[in-house]
Amino acid sequence: MKTLRSIPALGAFFVAVALVVSGCGSGIPGDSVADVAGNPVSTKAFNHWMYVAAAGQAAQSPGQPVIVPNDPPNFNNCIAQVRKQIPALKKTTDKTLRADCKQLFTSLSSQVMDFLIKAYWYQADAHKIGVKITDAQVQQALAKAKKGQFSTAAQFQAFLKQSGQTLQDILFRVRVQQVYQKLLARHPTTVTAAQISSYYSSHQAQFGTPQSRNLKVVLAKTQAQANAAKQALQKGQSWSAVVAKYSTDPTTKKTGGVLKNVTKGQQDSALTTAAFAAPMNKVLGPVKGQFGYYVIEVTKITPATMKTLAQASPLIKQTLQSQAQSAAQSAVDTHAKKDWLKKTKCRTDYAMADCNGYKAPKNAAGAAGAGAAGAAGAAGAAGAAGAPSSAPPAGASTSPPAGASGGASGATTAAP
Repeated sequence: MKTLRSIPALGAFFVAVALVVSGCGSGIPGDSVADVAGNPVSTKAFNHWMYVAAAGQAAQSPGQPVIVPNDPPNFNNCIAQVRKQIPALKKTTDKTLRADCKQLFTSLSSQVMDFLIKAYWYQADAHKIGVKITDAQVQQALAKAKKGQFSTAAQFQAFLKQSGQTLQDILFRVRVQQVYQKLLARHPTTVTAAQISSYYSSHQAQFGTPQSRNLKVVLAKTQAQANAAKQALQKGQSWSAVVAKYSTDPTTKKTGGVLKNVTKGQQDSALTTAAFAAPMNKVLGPVKGQFGYYVIEVTKITPATMKTLAQASPLIKQTLQSQAQSAAQSAVDTHAKKDWLKKTKCRTDYAMADCNGYKAPKNAAGAAGAGAAGAAGAAGAAGAAGAPSSAPPAGASTSPPAGASGGASGATTAAP
């Protein structure tokens, strides 16, 4: 089980009312940053989770202040925060600090918006198929996680304070992760023996090493020179001396003709064919190749190795399970996006990949889309323990459900 402190996630207060996916509200209310099928994502909620995100980022570098760039497009408040909390930047120009605040905003806001929007999507999809999570299940999951990670209630309270979250945040985060896991469960991830056997048969190179040989080689320009080199070797002259006199290959001249750990396909095909048919410790040639005439001797043969199916099965099973899990996550995300992307509208300053009609700037496509790209993976990892974290990375999606009374606007506290 992952620890509370290591699992990336966000959470918001759950309003326990009947979930109704509304189709009304085509615009975006003035106090909101987005609207998901008529459900507003309030500026207050956004600012709260921007603080949590910024606090999580700051916690990765002890002593770093928490800077919350939540006032686009001018970022005057952010500039004031920087000057107050980082004395070394007190005299830096507004232009420079504004650019820095904008860059930080782009990075954090894409994660927070993904977090707030995706939770509506997942929960709305769950509602459509009748997935329900009871309060008792949520409490049980949280109690189990807390027992494993905190020795005392005081430690848990300290964690909440440090992360900027509330108990209600954590409870709802657990609820949404359980919803997400039930959506994943609709996509099979069981790995069969037949699948393992098929993978083993088609990926033989992953489970063994080919035969390799150590060689001594002279590459002569003509057949006559190759014959002369062979005769010199048979009369007892050293390979180093013969290579120095007859070889035209600069690489093997430096090694006295030695080539180590040669496998099929690495060298001139004529050389490979002759070398892998040759017995040990016998001078052979000349062999006509692409670059001249070879005289060769095999000095060592390392047999091929191969794991049995039984030996390889644990690793194959792990690989296939990971692939199946990724496929399930993609399927859940794709389905949610298909159902709700067109009904998700965002204000321009807050727009990102989960917003209808969004087009990423050419110089910021990666940052703006980071949250959406990792949504399923982070949510799935967090769901393993059903527990909170101080830092919200891309894809940790746990906001109030679509249609819940008050939505995100009435569900979160202001940033500490």
